[in-house]
Amino acid sequence: MSNIYKLKTQQQCYDQASQWIAKLDKGLNAKEIQALHQWLASSGQNRQILFKMAEIWDKMDALSRLSELFPSSPKPERSAPRPYMAVAASILMVFAGLCTWVGTTLSERLGERQQTLDAVVDRMYETAIGEHSSVNLPDGSQLVLNTNSQVKVNYTDYYRLLVLERGEIHVKVAHDKSRPLSVIAGDKVIQAVGTAFNVEINSDQQIELVVTDGKVLVAVHKAPEKNTAELVPEILPPSSVAVSKGEQLVLGGEEEAIEKINPKEIQVKLSWREGNLVFRGEPLENAVAEISRYTQVEFVILDENLKKVRIAGLFKAGDVKGLLLTLRKNFDISYQRIGESKVLLSAQ
Repeated sequence: MSNIYKLKTQQQCYDQASQWIAKLDKGLNAKEIQALHQWLASSGQNRQILFKMAEIWDKMDALSRLSELFPSSPKPERSAPRPYMAVAASILMVFAGLCTWVGTTLSERLGERQQTLDAVVDRMYETAIGEHSSVNLPDGSQLVLNTNSQVKVNYTDYYRLLVLERGEIHVKVAHDKSRPLSVIAGDKVIQAVGTAFNVEINSDQQIELVVTDGKVLVAVHKAPEKNTAELVPEILPPSSVAVSKGEQLVLGGEEEAIEKINPKEIQVKLSWREGNLVFRGEPLENAVAEISRYTQVEFVILDENLKKVRIAGLFKAGDVKGLLLTLRKNFDISYQRIGESKVLLSAQ
C-alpha cells in the first residue's frame, strides 16, 4: 500500500486555524462543516492548533502570543495599553466578539463531534500479488484485502463508502443505522448496517457475494459522471434484493440466483484470510487458476486429461515450491520449471 501526503508547515496550520475560527464565528453551511471535519481529521496537529487558537482568543490577555501566531504583524509595545489593537487590528476586526463565543459555541460544535471527526477517511488501499492485508476502520469496522486488490475507502459523518476496484475484500461492518456501509463493485451496490460479508470481482468480471453474518441489500448502481460525492448511493429500500447469512449471490452472470452455502464451504472460500488455500476435490485446472492469483508464476497444464484430476488439500498461498512437491508426491503430477516465471505440469 502506498499513500503520498504533502506535509504542511506549522505556520500554515495556524493560518488555516484562524480562518476556520473566523468562519465558525459567522456560521458554517453543510459543505463547510464537512470540509472542517476533513481538515481536522487530516492531522492531529490541526485539532491541537485550532483549540489552542480558540483558547488564546478566549483569554484575550496572551498578547505576546499574537506576534508568534501572526509574525507578519508588528510586535506589541509593552508600554502601550491594549497593544493587540496595534499588533493585529485587522485580525481583531474579523474576530470581534469571539472571546465570548469561543467558550461555548466552539466546544459545542467541535467537542460533541469529536468522535465522528475521527471517522473521516478518504484513502486508497491496495495489495500486491501474494499479499493480504487488514485495515481497522475508524468506526470499528474491519476490512481485509486479498491478493492483488484495490479498494477506495471514503468515510464522512454522513456515509460510509467502499469502492472495490479489483480483487477481493471481506468486511465486518460496525453497526451504525444512520450510516449504512455501502460497497460499490462494478455496477452493483451492496449495503449493510451491521454485518459481515465477502465481495470478489472474479476473472470474468462477475461479482461474487458471500454473507457470513447478518443480512445485506443489493441493487444496481448507476455510475456517476462527476465526483465521488455523487457516487454515494441512497439508502436502499427494504424491497431490495436481500442476501442473508450462509447465502451467496453471483452478480453479472446469466442467472443471479441466491444460493445456500454450508459453513464448511464458507470456511474454504475465506481460508485466504489466514494465508491458506483449501481445495476439496476441485479439478486441477480450477485449482491452478486460483493458485495463480497469489503468484506471478505461470502454470501450463500440458495434458488435457490432467486438467480434470481432482485436487484436495491445504496449501499456503504463494508457496509454489511446496505446491509442486505436493502435486508430485500425492497426485503423480510432474513439473518442469522454465526460469523463475513458468512451470509446466504433466502426468508422471
